[in-house]
Amino acid sequence: MPSHASRRSPHRLRHRPAGNNAGDTVWLFDLDNTLHDASHAIFPAINAAMTAYVARVLGCDEATASRVRVDYWKRYGATLLGMIRHHGVDPADFLRAAHEFPDIARMVRVRRGLAKQLRRLPGRKVLLTNAPQDYARAVLRVAGIEHCFERVIAIEQMWVHGDLRPKPDRRMLRRLLARLRIAPGRAVLVEDTVSHLKRYAGLGIRTAWITGYLRSIAPSRPHDIPAGAARDA
Repeated sequence: MPSHASRRSPHRLRHRPAGNNAGDTVWLFDLDNTLHDASHAIFPAINAAMTAYVARVLGCDEATASRVRVDYWKRYGATLLGMIRHHGVDPADFLRAAHEFPDIARMVRVRRGLAKQLRRLPGRKVLLTNAPQDYARAVLRVAGIEHCFERVIAIEQMWVHGDLRPKPDRRMLRRLLARLRIAPGRAVLVEDTVSHLKRYAGLGIRTAWITGYLRSIAPSRPHDIPAGAARDA
């Protein structure tokens, strides 16, 4: 069951987001492998931390834990959901163990000019990530783009009727859009995970697939990347 803190409404920034916020479009940006190169260092670290956590909970070897981690990701959209459902883990404990990076400033890679591009992009910008809040904000700060977003909506804000419903859950996104008073036709979801985009296309939102940071198999997002998808689509 979520704690009181995990049920709070999406965090409101205290400043006006920088850049061009004019127009009706609301951009819902994913974080990892969308706004920065998570496959470079962060995904391998998350992969190792999640595998170690699964091995500790299950009392199994690393190879078995890795298979379980990937299987839960494929079945539920997030390893965490499988760990909650089948092993009763505490979500906050799992997320904390998987996202502790004392040297995060060294691990984050962003493309030159990203902040300028975001500021020029017309419309409101919201970060929508399955990562925890503290990690997401740390990445934004290191990348120099925190002030481009009016809100950061992390996995802690994705509880629906007592259940954790991260992307690509449709109920979570429908509820979020309604709470933020955003008509689906105004929203554009920008993601690296094509299965999330396909899942949400039926809601009436527009989608943009970011492929520039993807590898043949992303460490903590085990989906195949079609040939020729070397650049952003």
